[in-house]
Amino acid sequence: MLHGLVVGTLASWYFTAAPTLARAHAVRLYDLRGHGKSARPATGYDTATMAEDLAAVSADLPGPIDLVGHSYGALVALAFARRHPDRVRRLVVVEAPLPPAQFAEHHGFLGASPAEMIAALPPSLQDALAGGRRQAGRLLATLRALAYDTTLLADLQAEPDLTAAELAAIAAPTLCVYGDRSSCLAAGQRLAAGLARGRLAVLPGGHYLHLDARDALTALIVEHLDG
Repeated sequence: MLHGLVVGTLASWYFTAAPTLARAHAVRLYDLRGHGKSARPATGYDTATMAEDLAAVSADLPGPIDLVGHSYGALVALAFARRHPDRVRRLVVVEAPLPPAQFAEHHGFLGASPAEMIAALPPSLQDALAGGRRQAGRLLATLRALAYDTTLLADLQAEPDLTAAELAAIAAPTLCVYGDRSSCLAAGQRLAAGLARGRLAVLPGGHYLHLDARDALTALIVEHLDG
Protein backbone atom coordinates (compact mmCIF):
# COMPACT_ATOMS: atom_id res chain seq x y z
CA MET A 1 0.00 0.00 0.00
CA LEU A 2 1.34 3.40 -0.96
CA HIS A 3 0.60 6.70 0.77
CA GLY A 4 0.42 10.23 -0.61
CA LEU A 5 3.08 12.92 -0.58
CA VAL A 6 4.12 15.34 2.13
CA VAL A 7 1.52 14.66 4.85
CA GLY A 8 1.36 10.91 4.19
CA THR A 9 3.36 8.06 5.69
CA LEU A 10 2.70 4.35 6.02
CA ALA A 11 0.57 5.33 9.02
CA SER A 12 -2.01 6.70 6.56
CA TRP A 13 -2.97 3.10 5.81
CA TYR A 14 -1.82 1.47 9.05
CA PHE A 15 -4.49 3.29 11.04
CA THR A 16 -7.25 3.04 8.42
CA ALA A 17 -7.75 0.28 5.82
CA ALA A 18 -4.73 -1.96 6.40
CA PRO A 19 -5.91 -3.78 9.55
CA THR A 20 -9.09 -5.00 7.83
CA LEU A 21 -7.18 -6.04 4.70
CA ALA A 22 -4.64 -7.90 6.82
CA ARG A 23 -7.33 -10.31 8.06
CA ALA A 24 -7.29 -12.06 4.67
CA HIS A 25 -4.23 -10.69 2.85
CA ALA A 26 -0.53 -10.30 3.48
CA VAL A 27 -0.18 -6.51 3.57
CA ARG A 28 3.02 -4.58 3.09
CA LEU A 29 3.25 -0.89 3.94
CA TYR A 30 6.28 1.30 3.42
CA ASP A 31 7.27 4.93 3.61
CA LEU A 32 7.95 6.54 0.25
CA ARG A 33 11.41 8.07 -0.09
CA GLY A 34 11.73 11.24 1.93
CA HIS A 35 8.81 10.32 4.19
CA GLY A 36 8.45 8.66 7.60
CA LYS A 37 11.39 6.42 8.44
CA SER A 38 12.68 6.11 4.86
CA ALA A 39 15.84 7.85 3.71
CA ARG A 40 15.48 11.34 2.28
CA PRO A 41 17.70 11.56 -0.82
CA ALA A 42 17.99 14.94 -2.51
CA THR A 43 16.54 13.70 -5.81
CA GLY A 44 14.34 11.00 -7.32
CA TYR A 45 10.78 12.05 -6.47
CA ASP A 46 9.44 11.44 -9.99
CA THR A 47 7.06 8.49 -10.42
CA ALA A 48 9.51 6.52 -12.60
CA THR A 49 12.17 6.49 -9.87
CA MET A 50 9.66 5.83 -7.13
CA ALA A 51 8.16 2.96 -9.14
CA GLU A 52 11.61 1.36 -9.10
CA ASP A 53 11.72 1.93 -5.33
CA LEU A 54 8.48 -0.05 -5.20
CA ALA A 55 10.01 -2.75 -7.41
CA ALA A 56 12.85 -3.12 -4.90
CA VAL A 57 10.52 -3.11 -1.89
CA SER A 58 8.29 -5.81 -3.43
CA ALA A 59 10.95 -7.93 -5.15
CA ASP A 60 10.70 -10.74 -2.59
CA LEU A 61 6.90 -11.06 -2.85
CA PRO A 62 5.74 -14.09 -4.85
CA GLY A 63 3.43 -13.87 -7.84
CA PRO A 64 1.48 -10.88 -9.11
CA ILE A 65 0.66 -8.43 -6.34
CA ASP A 66 -2.23 -6.06 -5.63
CA LEU A 67 -1.43 -2.35 -5.25
CA VAL A 68 -3.44 0.22 -3.32
CA GLY A 69 -2.26 3.82 -3.62
CA HIS A 70 -3.47 7.18 -2.41
CA SER A 71 -2.81 10.44 -4.30
CA TYR A 72 0.79 10.53 -5.56
CA GLY A 73 1.21 6.98 -4.24
CA ALA A 74 -1.53 5.95 -6.66
CA LEU A 75 0.42 7.55 -9.52
CA VAL A 76 3.47 5.54 -8.43
CA ALA A 77 1.31 2.39 -8.49
CA LEU A 78 0.15 3.20 -12.03
CA ALA A 79 3.75 3.82 -13.10
CA PHE A 80 4.75 0.47 -11.61
CA ALA A 81 1.89 -1.28 -13.44
CA ARG A 82 3.06 0.25 -16.73
CA ARG A 83 6.68 -0.77 -16.19
CA HIS A 84 6.02 -4.19 -14.64
CA PRO A 85 2.65 -5.41 -16.01
CA ASP A 86 3.32 -9.04 -15.14
CA ARG A 87 3.82 -8.14 -11.47
CA VAL A 88 0.39 -6.56 -10.91
CA ARG A 89 -2.87 -8.51 -10.38
CA ARG A 90 -5.26 -5.73 -9.33
CA LEU A 91 -5.03 -2.00 -8.65
CA VAL A 92 -6.90 0.37 -6.36
CA VAL A 93 -6.30 4.01 -7.23
CA VAL A 94 -7.53 6.44 -4.58
CA GLU A 95 -7.62 10.10 -5.53
CA ALA A 96 -4.78 9.95 -8.07
CA PRO A 97 -4.28 13.53 -9.34
CA LEU A 98 -3.98 14.20 -13.05
CA PRO A 99 -2.13 16.09 -14.26
CA PRO A 100 0.15 15.98 -11.20
CA ALA A 101 1.45 19.55 -11.49
CA GLN A 102 -2.08 20.94 -11.52
CA PHE A 103 -2.86 19.11 -8.30
CA ALA A 104 0.20 20.65 -6.64
CA GLU A 105 -0.88 24.12 -7.67
CA HIS A 106 -4.43 23.58 -6.42
CA HIS A 107 -3.22 22.38 -3.03
CA GLY A 108 -0.70 25.21 -2.56
CA PHE A 109 2.36 22.96 -2.64
CA LEU A 110 4.28 24.98 -5.23
CA GLY A 111 5.99 28.17 -4.15
CA ALA A 112 4.53 27.93 -0.64
CA SER A 113 6.29 27.90 2.70
CA PRO A 114 5.87 24.82 4.97
CA ALA A 115 3.51 26.82 7.20
CA GLU A 116 1.44 27.77 4.16
CA MET A 117 1.35 24.11 3.10
CA ILE A 118 -0.07 23.15 6.50
CA ALA A 119 -2.61 25.96 6.25
CA ALA A 120 -3.75 24.49 2.92
CA LEU A 121 -4.55 21.11 4.51
CA PRO A 122 -8.18 20.12 5.10
CA PRO A 123 -9.66 20.90 8.55
CA SER A 124 -9.60 17.24 9.63
CA LEU A 125 -5.83 17.05 9.20
CA GLN A 126 -5.25 20.44 10.76
CA ASP A 127 -7.31 19.38 13.79
CA ALA A 128 -5.26 16.18 14.12
CA LEU A 129 -2.04 18.17 14.02
CA ALA A 130 -3.34 20.70 16.51
CA GLY A 131 -3.92 17.86 18.97
CA GLY A 132 -0.32 16.73 19.00
CA ARG A 133 2.58 19.16 19.24
CA ARG A 134 5.21 16.50 18.52
CA GLN A 135 3.28 15.27 15.47
CA ALA A 136 2.90 18.81 14.16
CA GLY A 137 6.57 19.49 14.78
CA ARG A 138 7.66 16.38 12.88
CA LEU A 139 5.39 17.25 9.97
CA LEU A 140 6.70 20.80 9.81
CA ALA A 141 10.29 19.52 9.84
CA THR A 142 9.46 17.05 7.06
CA LEU A 143 7.80 19.79 5.00
CA ARG A 144 10.83 22.05 5.37
CA ALA A 145 13.24 19.29 4.42
CA LEU A 146 11.23 18.14 1.41
CA ALA A 147 10.60 21.69 0.19
CA TYR A 148 14.09 23.10 0.63
CA ASP A 149 16.50 20.14 0.60
CA THR A 150 15.10 17.94 -2.15
CA THR A 151 13.83 18.17 -5.72
CA LEU A 152 10.35 16.96 -4.73
CA LEU A 153 8.46 20.12 -5.72
CA ALA A 154 10.40 20.49 -8.98
CA ASP A 155 9.89 16.79 -9.77
CA LEU A 156 6.18 17.11 -9.05
CA GLN A 157 5.87 20.14 -11.29
CA ALA A 158 7.75 18.34 -14.09
CA GLU A 159 5.82 15.07 -13.79
CA PRO A 160 4.24 14.41 -17.21
CA ASP A 161 0.58 13.62 -17.63
CA LEU A 162 -0.45 10.10 -18.64
CA THR A 163 -1.42 9.77 -22.28
CA ALA A 164 -4.48 7.91 -23.51
CA ALA A 165 -2.26 5.18 -24.95
CA GLU A 166 -0.41 4.77 -21.64
CA LEU A 167 -3.68 4.43 -19.74
CA ALA A 168 -5.12 1.93 -22.22
CA ALA A 169 -2.00 -0.23 -21.90
CA ILE A 170 -2.61 -0.88 -18.18
CA ALA A 171 -4.47 -4.19 -18.25
CA ALA A 172 -4.93 -4.91 -14.55
CA PRO A 173 -8.50 -4.49 -13.23
CA THR A 174 -8.45 -1.07 -11.57
CA LEU A 175 -10.85 0.45 -9.07
CA CYS A 176 -10.67 4.26 -9.05
CA VAL A 177 -12.10 5.78 -5.85
CA TYR A 178 -12.69 9.52 -5.57
CA GLY A 179 -14.45 11.92 -3.24
CA ASP A 180 -17.57 13.77 -4.33
CA ARG A 181 -16.04 17.00 -2.93
CA SER A 182 -12.56 16.42 -4.35
CA SER A 183 -10.94 18.64 -6.96
CA CYS A 184 -9.48 15.42 -8.40
CA LEU A 185 -12.85 13.85 -9.29
CA ALA A 186 -12.48 14.70 -12.99
CA ALA A 187 -9.19 12.78 -13.00
CA GLY A 188 -11.02 9.74 -11.67
CA GLN A 189 -13.63 9.95 -14.39
CA ARG A 190 -10.87 10.19 -16.99
CA LEU A 191 -8.93 7.27 -15.51
CA ALA A 192 -11.96 4.98 -15.31
CA ALA A 193 -12.84 5.72 -18.93
CA GLY A 194 -9.28 5.44 -20.23
CA LEU A 195 -7.99 2.39 -18.40
CA ALA A 196 -8.49 -0.95 -20.14
CA ARG A 197 -10.46 -2.34 -17.15
CA GLY A 198 -11.20 0.71 -15.04
CA ARG A 199 -14.17 1.30 -12.73
CA LEU A 200 -15.08 4.46 -10.84
CA ALA A 201 -16.56 4.64 -7.36
CA VAL A 202 -17.44 7.97 -5.73
CA LEU A 203 -17.66 8.33 -1.95
CA PRO A 204 -18.72 11.26 0.22
CA GLY A 205 -15.59 13.22 1.05
CA GLY A 206 -12.60 15.13 -0.23
CA HIS A 207 -9.06 14.21 -1.22
CA TYR A 208 -8.21 12.40 2.04
CA LEU A 209 -10.80 9.63 1.69
CA HIS A 210 -8.98 7.27 4.05
CA LEU A 211 -9.96 9.80 6.75
CA ASP A 212 -13.26 11.14 5.36
CA ALA A 213 -14.79 7.76 4.42
CA ARG A 214 -12.56 5.15 6.05
CA ASP A 215 -15.06 2.31 6.43
CA ALA A 216 -16.68 2.73 3.01
CA LEU A 217 -13.28 2.99 1.31
CA THR A 218 -12.02 -0.11 3.10
CA ALA A 219 -15.12 -2.06 2.05
CA LEU A 220 -14.61 -1.08 -1.60
CA ILE A 221 -10.94 -2.10 -1.50
CA VAL A 222 -11.76 -5.49 0.02
CA GLU A 223 -14.54 -6.07 -2.51
CA HIS A 224 -12.26 -5.25 -5.44
CA LEU A 225 -9.30 -7.32 -4.28
CA ASP A 226 -11.47 -10.33 -3.39
CA GLY A 227 -13.71 -10.10 -6.46
